[in-house]
Amino acid sequence: MQFYRNSSLERSYVISTSLRPPSNIKNSLGTPRGLHEIAERIGAGQPPGMVFKGRVPTGRHFSEFSDAEQKTNLITTRILWLRGLEPGVNQGGDVDTKDRYIYIHGTHHENRLGQPQSAGCVHMANLDLIELFETVRTGDQVMIAD
Repeated sequence: MQFYRNSSLERSYVISTSLRPPSNIKNSLGTPRGLHEIAERIGAGQPPGMVFKGRVPTGRHFSEFSDAEQKTNLITTRILWLRGLEPGVNQGGDVDTKDRYIYIHGTHHENRLGQPQSAGCVHMANLDLIELFETVRTGDQVMIAD
C-alpha cells in the first residue's frame, strides 16, 4: 500500500488484508487492488481502541465488548474510507470500493497483523493508524497492490 501526495511519508506499517484472495468484486470479501483515494477521514480525536459501528463511535473501547463480540473484526480508532479511481476496476458497478465500504481502520487483533484477517478492509495497529491519519488528507491517493 502506497500513499501519494505527501512525499514526507516515508514510514512503513505492518498491515493485514483479506482472508480471501484479492478481489475488486462486490461480496467477494477480498481486498481491492488498484488506485484509490481517501474519500473520508472519520474519527479524529477519538481515543485509541474506540469501536465504530456504522462509522459512528460507540463510546466504548474494544475491551468493553463481550468475548464473543471480540472474536469478530471490530472497527477501531479511526477510519480512512477509500474510493476507487479506476472505472470498471475499482469504481462503479459491482467493483465500487466505496460502495463496498472498504476502509483502512484499526484493529483489536494487533497480534495478528501481518497475516490475512479481514473481510476486505486494511487493518492497522491503532497507534500506527493515528499517526497515519494525522499525515494523510481527503483526496490523497492510495495504491493497493500485491
